[in-house]
Amino acid sequence: MVKMAKTKGSSKKQQKRGIDFKKIKRKIGRKLPPPKNTTNTEIKSKAIVLPEQSVASEKAGLAVSKKGLTLKELLQHTSHHNAKVRKEPLFSFPFEDALMGMKDLFLNHPEELKLHRYAVIEKLRERISDDEKTVRENLYQLLKSVILPGCKEDNQGPAISLMMAYIFNAMTHLAIDVRLMAFKFFDLAVEYHPPSFFSYAEKILQNYEDILRKNQFYLEDKVKLKNALAGLVRCLLLLPSSKEVNLPAKNIPEKKILQAFEPDVPTVFAEYSVIIKKLKDLVPVLVNCFQDFLPVLHDSLDAQSFDCMLNILRSIDLAVAFFIHGIQQGHPESPPLDQSISSVLLKKLLVVFPLSPMHHLSEKDDDRYVILNIVITEIFMHLSEWICPPAVLFEKFLTFVEYVLLEKSCSNVRSNKAVREKQISTLIPFIPKLVSRVIGNWKNRLLQAFTKTFQDCSPESSVKLACLAAIEEMIISQEDLLCTDVNDSGLFDYKITWIRELPMSLILLGDRHSSSSKVVLHLLLRLGQRSLLYDDMQGLLKEFYSTDQDKGNICYGPFLRLARDLQELSICCLYYFSQLDSTLLKSIASCCLCHELDPFMLFRIIEVLHSTYKAGHIQISDFISFLITLASRFKVFPENIFPATERDIKTSNRATFKSLTSVVCSCLSQMGDNSLIFAILEKVILEQISLKPFLDNSCAMLRMLIALDSKPTRLSEQSICSLSNVLSAYLIDVAHCVPEDDDESMSSIHGQTRRYYLLPSFILFDRSHKLLNLVLNVMGSSINGRSFSLLSGDHICYAKGSSSIINAIVSVLQWLQREAKVQQILYLYKEEIDHISRSICSLQSLEEINVPIEERHIIKRAIDRLKTLTSSLYQ
Repeated sequence: MVKMAKTKGSSKKQQKRGIDFKKIKRKIGRKLPPPKNTTNTEIKSKAIVLPEQSVASEKAGLAVSKKGLTLKELLQHTSHHNAKVRKEPLFSFPFEDALMGMKDLFLNHPEELKLHRYAVIEKLRERISDDEKTVRENLYQLLKSVILPGCKEDNQGPAISLMMAYIFNAMTHLAIDVRLMAFKFFDLAVEYHPPSFFSYAEKILQNYEDILRKNQFYLEDKVKLKNALAGLVRCLLLLPSSKEVNLPAKNIPEKKILQAFEPDVPTVFAEYSVIIKKLKDLVPVLVNCFQDFLPVLHDSLDAQSFDCMLNILRSIDLAVAFFIHGIQQGHPESPPLDQSISSVLLKKLLVVFPLSPMHHLSEKDDDRYVILNIVITEIFMHLSEWICPPAVLFEKFLTFVEYVLLEKSCSNVRSNKAVREKQISTLIPFIPKLVSRVIGNWKNRLLQAFTKTFQDCSPESSVKLACLAAIEEMIISQEDLLCTDVNDSGLFDYKITWIRELPMSLILLGDRHSSSSKVVLHLLLRLGQRSLLYDDMQGLLKEFYSTDQDKGNICYGPFLRLARDLQELSICCLYYFSQLDSTLLKSIASCCLCHELDPFMLFRIIEVLHSTYKAGHIQISDFISFLITLASRFKVFPENIFPATERDIKTSNRATFKSLTSVVCSCLSQMGDNSLIFAILEKVILEQISLKPFLDNSCAMLRMLIALDSKPTRLSEQSICSLSNVLSAYLIDVAHCVPEDDDESMSSIHGQTRRYYLLPSFILFDRSHKLLNLVLNVMGSSINGRSFSLLSGDHICYAKGSSSIINAIVSVLQWLQREAKVQQILYLYKEEIDHISRSICSLQSLEEINVPIEERHIIKRAIDRLKTLTSSLYQ
């Protein structure tokens, strides 16, 4: 076998051929390298710092929320074309968080809301018809709690008008939830801008009619229906009503649309015909809606069904009251109640009265039936003014009214007290008309039930206020009502019972229920103006002012703590009593002497009582006693005539007492024959002065004497003798309390004050020279050895010690010598002055050993002053 040898070329070719896939051996546990064809996605960057262009610097000075977002950014998060995107986190910031951010921003920065409220509403109004329930609810809460209250001070009209198109659009939405929620938004709009109802009355009433006709859903969705019906009630409350016509003028609510929004009054009248037409169509729909709820009554009346039925009945009641108002005002578009509306109500609604459960219920559930029956009764009472209901039906309502007044007022369950009061107070306004329409036994039954309710209810309750309004209407507004039958003494007895309850109500109210007290006082005043106040009421009324307690203490009644206007009312009532009792005057005088009484009211009391006296309702002796009590017992503070501290100057009532003294003297001078008045006053004044009253009170009583005295004096000899002792002590006390100063003229403060206290004495001396003689004799005889018992022990209140009394006597003599008229009289009694001078010198010689140097110096100066005075008299 022959072997062939390899050539050189073939070996080269074999060496050049390479390996297609080289197998790389990898060690176990080591990381594989990345493929060669892999794209590197790693991005490396470096921060570029640009001064004054950061996000934080852009928001500097802007209002932001807690999360640092501005209002513009928050509004951007509230809108998106996709509802799911709004619901889910949008850039980690959902719709609810945007609204919460706005709430936080507006609460912390109210100015942002005022500046951008229109832009905010324009952006948020789109969500009124949102398909998501949470979106609508959150928007409603933001509008209710933040946006609309924040703009309350501004005109809400433009802001509300921005929302109305979207609200009406939501009312026609296919989804029932959205439609019902739209009525809730409209209710909010009416709450903050009531005229909006009149601007859109036709549309809103038509939408209510449409939604209530769809009875296939509202029995299942009662909560939303309740909210919608509550909005209807709010709208109808804005309409003028026959209830206002029947109320007294002072009880008409001030927030009614015609008074509260005067610029919108033309709109009201422009829409009047439209509202009547739409309500005429709406009332039958409401009645049918109510009938659909009747099967619920047979099982159990739950809270939601009750609220719906109540709002339905209230809407019907307000509509009927509006119809009647139109008839009363003679409006041509008002429907004839006796043919259309009344027939629907009588056949479908009133025929089911009274609503009652099939089995026994708890008191809470029973109250629900009573409340529904009460509203039906209101509807019936409004209708009965224009139609003649069947007698059987009328008696049903009378029986129910009597039941509510008697049974509900006697309930002792405290938890339902507010509910019971509301039930009773709703029916009481109809009592006057019922009493005027019924006869025989029913009249007495109604009056008896009403009287028991009036006596048993608490004085501050709404029931008491309703009873007072009914009493005013029965006694005053309809004066012939209780006098239709002359032989019917029962009506007159009820009237007396009601009137005599008023003073006790006033006392029980105290000063904590001023509004209720004002109603009682107004009624008392109106009764008095018609001579219907009985004198035996004064015994109870006395406790309203003050009563005497043991040991001379005084218990003040509510009068002192009431406001000024209420005090004024109570005082004006006194004028109309045929004869004011002395005990009541004493009670009022105690209030006048209390420092808590306002000075204005003090003078007002005197003015009214003076008018009462002139009208012949106060005996002359009682009124004089009242005036003397004020002058003699009024406590002036501080006692020092010249207060030492700034606080005493501010709190001083001395100026008030001076004015009081002038008023009292003026009243005395206008009471009649001055000589007769003086004869009554003389003895009483002297008795009071002899009791050593304070200096100001003594001065006041002396001024009362000179106001009625004449020249020559009307004082009797006995009175002059008694007055001489008192007047000597009074002058010494004046000299002690009003010391001499460097300026001796009467233009100085001390001089003017001194003249005020001395002037009554000067006038008395001018009218009776004998009185001056006796006064000088008393002063001279009192300075006898060491004895000052006649003056200091019995009458002097301020000057104590021999030197003080001697110095005061000399000052009095100097003041008498300076008075022109008295100076001439004083010259006639030089011997009495010499006797005083000798007595002082004699006393000085006796006390030179025991009297201190200061005292002797004072006496020495007094003697020198007296010598100067006597020498001037001799000249």
